[in-house]
Amino acid sequence: MAISVSAPRQLLRRLREVMAEQESTQVRLNKVVVLIASNMVAEVCSLYLRRRDDSLELVATEGLAAKAVHNTHLKRGEGLVGLIAEEAEAMQFPDAQSHPAFSYRPETGEEIYHSFVGVPVLRGGDAIGVLTVQNRTHRQYTDEEVEALQTTAMVIAEMLSSGEFFGPEGVPSGARDEPLRYEVMRLAEGVALGHAVLHEPPVLVTKLIAEDVELEQRRLAQAIDELTGMIDAMLERGDMARAGEHREVLEAFRMFADDRGWRRRLEEALQTGLTAEAAVQRVRNDTRARMMRQTDAHSRDRLHDIDDLSNRLLRLLSGGAGTAASGSLPSDAILIARTMGAAELLDYDREKLRGLVLVEGGASSHVAIVARALGIAAVSQAKGILENIEAGDAVIVDADAGELHVRPTPEVVAAYSDKVRFRARRQAQYAALRSVPAVTLDEVKIDLRINAGLLFDLPHLEESGADGIGLFRTELQFMISSTFPRLDQQTRMYKSIFDAAGNKPVVFRTLDVGGDKVLPYFRAEKEENPALGWRAIRMALDRPALFRTQIRALMRAACGRELRLLLPMIADVSELREARALIDKEVAILRRHGKQEPKRLLVGAMVEVPALLWQLDEVMPLVDFISVGSNDLMQFMFAADRGNEKVAHRFDSLNRAGLRALRSIVEAGERHQVPVTLCGEMAGTPLEAMVLIALGFRSISMAPASVGPVKAMVLSLDVGEAREKLNSLLDEPTASLRDELRAFAAEKGVQV
Repeated sequence: MAISVSAPRQLLRRLREVMAEQESTQVRLNKVVVLIASNMVAEVCSLYLRRRDDSLELVATEGLAAKAVHNTHLKRGEGLVGLIAEEAEAMQFPDAQSHPAFSYRPETGEEIYHSFVGVPVLRGGDAIGVLTVQNRTHRQYTDEEVEALQTTAMVIAEMLSSGEFFGPEGVPSGARDEPLRYEVMRLAEGVALGHAVLHEPPVLVTKLIAEDVELEQRRLAQAIDELTGMIDAMLERGDMARAGEHREVLEAFRMFADDRGWRRRLEEALQTGLTAEAAVQRVRNDTRARMMRQTDAHSRDRLHDIDDLSNRLLRLLSGGAGTAASGSLPSDAILIARTMGAAELLDYDREKLRGLVLVEGGASSHVAIVARALGIAAVSQAKGILENIEAGDAVIVDADAGELHVRPTPEVVAAYSDKVRFRARRQAQYAALRSVPAVTLDEVKIDLRINAGLLFDLPHLEESGADGIGLFRTELQFMISSTFPRLDQQTRMYKSIFDAAGNKPVVFRTLDVGGDKVLPYFRAEKEENPALGWRAIRMALDRPALFRTQIRALMRAACGRELRLLLPMIADVSELREARALIDKEVAILRRHGKQEPKRLLVGAMVEVPALLWQLDEVMPLVDFISVGSNDLMQFMFAADRGNEKVAHRFDSLNRAGLRALRSIVEAGERHQVPVTLCGEMAGTPLEAMVLIALGFRSISMAPASVGPVKAMVLSLDVGEAREKLNSLLDEPTASLRDELRAFAAEKGVQV
């Protein structure tokens, strides 16, 4: 009964013709099984499809009793058909009835057939059905015959997923419908209810049958070459040239792309008559099916690598590399992605975006900063989400609690609807405080400012009732630009910021790029540890032309207004002196050309490198203010990357050692009468903000959404009591003071 090499291709073409016919679903199903039986010279061909109760229903047959169609149902794992669905792999039995898993169903009349071969109908690695062939004689089916049947099953699966073959008559979709819950990391606070939008949607394979096998071979080879070239280029890029999960993923892609077994399976799929796209889909489904049933956790963790690699290859083959940003979004879009850059997030319609879910990415990443600026709930570390979600699925993002719900039950939806309404009431209460000065119970005025970095951040200044912009991250605008902004472009941008701020102060941090913050148009060298590498002030001093261009643009934009400059990543007082000398040169140029100078020029240094803690008495006389960058300072002090989930839990911002370091900075500022501010995540949480005020900070900067909650805390706080309590606790032996300080706040009625 061996079939010819051309037979599978002929069968696929005939299937396509059946698919195009204007007949009912059942008529076309019947024709499909007749075609397969005829092609394989078999007495029986049957198709079973999975129903929503997970049973397998006989939906069409050639050879078994017609009365069994839609009346024969097998549980998953029941009978040979159920076994194939459970294991998601092809099986054959020369004498099926002697197998212990055989389940006799008298209504089918199959007792006269002995040999049996079945293959799963796979979608995304899940068996949504089983295609079987039977013969009266005891026989062994050839590898070529099994391969032909697998290819046919793959085509049927694609017809099912496209909907164009079976239409609206209710053939099971195999779609996931069980509710799932994930524990995730918060990137940007908030709670959002909406529907999933896949940032990189799977490519739908529409052309399955090849007209020219050699052409498909050339197309596939070219696409694989392009793919490996792209991966190599990404691995060489500066922002990828570091240890970390994203690099591991790319290296896994490279390994799969070079795997001879993977390429051989693709070639075999092409030989059966599939297009290059269909071959990629076929091999992906088969590989996923095997890996999903591995007990080895590492193998299961690599499932998303298979999906990502296949999707990248399919995009190259189909000529489409776009994201969902170019399509139509639902009004309550929850964006789902493996990882994402800040510029990519900004491509989406902000009016429709409600939330962001990432598999990778830390709280200090730039996409997290942009998400906070947009005011959308955002989470990360959603491991496995891409394998368990489909576009349009209902999603709840609870960034505050670190929870993600996919396809939630009605009870969960109702509970979160109440939570959203409660948050809205609280936001209304915070909005009522917008014009109320942030003054404590014992008459201490606290300056509450916002962090910003993009032009659309500026309306938040008025909306939040903040006292100014305590940190404007100038590098963000550079990072989302396709080319380096010229002097006139920078000047216009900074002028618009001054205009929007009005009389409120703005602190401009000079470019903090380099290292792990790579500009897309700059070629960066690979660094072993980019966070501690060539970045910020180090890059500025080595490339003074870039630094001076930015200073010149800021001075021109200020044009008679106060200009506050903040120098990042100062590690030694000599760097501060060198930077100030460059700034002085730009002031001299302004004067020489008769240009209007800033009304007042204030230069500050960021304290984020621990080495500066022992140089404060030398630094203070050289600056007009100090700003503590608590994010980097604490990470460097404790050698703990907050974006690394394996060590993040070991770090607490209310650790005694960290608080003592902050106190020493405040005391140095008091000795030299230099204002000390703090910008970082600590400032945006009421409990941590209470501690900062108790330490002596009188100006703190935070995300716009945090101003209301922090102001409510300030209005309920007695600074004297908080200072006394904190000083007593700093001498205690416990590492973190969080529990004791929370208890103090509860006792004193401080709103944290």
